[in-house]
Amino acid sequence: MQERALAERLITYDTSRLDGIRAAAGFVKGWLESHEIEVRDGTVNDLPVLAGTVGAESGPTVVLHGHIDVVPGHPEQFEPRTEGDRLFGRGAYDMKGGLAGMMCAVRDLAAQRDVRVHFVCISDEESDEPSARGTDYVVAKGYVGDFAITGEPTDLRIGVQSKGVLALRIEVEGTSAHGSTPWLGDNAVLKAVDAFRSIQAMPFAREASDLFDRPSISLGRIIGGDRINKVPDLCAIDVDIRYLPGQDPDAILDAIRALPDVSVETVFRRAPATVSRDDPHVRALAAAVARWTPPDRISVGRDGASDAISFIDAGVPAVEFGPVGGGHHGPEEWVSIDSLVHYREALVEFVRSLPQTVGKGHLRIA
Repeated sequence: MQERALAERLITYDTSRLDGIRAAAGFVKGWLESHEIEVRDGTVNDLPVLAGTVGAESGPTVVLHGHIDVVPGHPEQFEPRTEGDRLFGRGAYDMKGGLAGMMCAVRDLAAQRDVRVHFVCISDEESDEPSARGTDYVVAKGYVGDFAITGEPTDLRIGVQSKGVLALRIEVEGTSAHGSTPWLGDNAVLKAVDAFRSIQAMPFAREASDLFDRPSISLGRIIGGDRINKVPDLCAIDVDIRYLPGQDPDAILDAIRALPDVSVETVFRRAPATVSRDDPHVRALAAAVARWTPPDRISVGRDGASDAISFIDAGVPAVEFGPVGGGHHGPEEWVSIDSLVHYREALVEFVRSLPQTVGKGHLRIA
């Protein structure tokens, strides 16, 4: 199973680091070129971007989009191991397993001449860089089409919605005093925690939608205090808010800015991604994966923000679709080895079915 071998090799690169990203990108490029797939490369913020096209020279066009970077992990997480059907390692699920499946699918689709397939691989999906991102770069370079699939983990279901993101740096002011008399000061660290609790209690935080039971609100970092014997007069907290499709991010920001003694800086902002369940490409993908998934295979909302929004903003319907696994960003991240095979097969079947399904305007879902 070449999907497994590729996934294991990709896991060995520590792609939370620049040198690991460059080495892994070199491997991906070399593997594709060894299968006679021409690859173009570029950089965004010194990070590599890869792109290649196979299949038809014109006509129906699909984009297979992946990322090679991961969040930091412990050294042992870059040593892949297997237990039964599970392949463990940093990025196994998010998304080196999916990337391996896409690479194999592109190889399988290179000889067909009915559908044009763009393969793009970026290196900054996990970054909080607010602008000049890899996916925006490949869209601007023309790697767009009729439909895009980004290989984020979805357990072989189809992610038709993802939350938006507001990453905020919130500074809270207090009053300093001697540590022996804290009642004479106004502790900015404690006030910052109170501010975070106030955000959790805001009305938007209790709203739900058909695919999400709530927004996500996470306190990622606290920076405050400079002496143990001094009441801190300034504290900064980094808050990660994933808001629902249909919610107003500006209204959320206004509510947070109205809290006492705070100033708010937007570090990163990304809109929710939404595509219709009835899009003909979504229905065709559902048909291709039907044998391995339950009837609700299209009803997936992803809690994480999605680079699919770059394609959607360019007028290209885009979904998230990836293999089965669990524990992404955690200590025991894994991907199902069998699902890597099913994933590749579903991608190949989907692309090959398009001239008969979307092209003829009729779809049959099992």
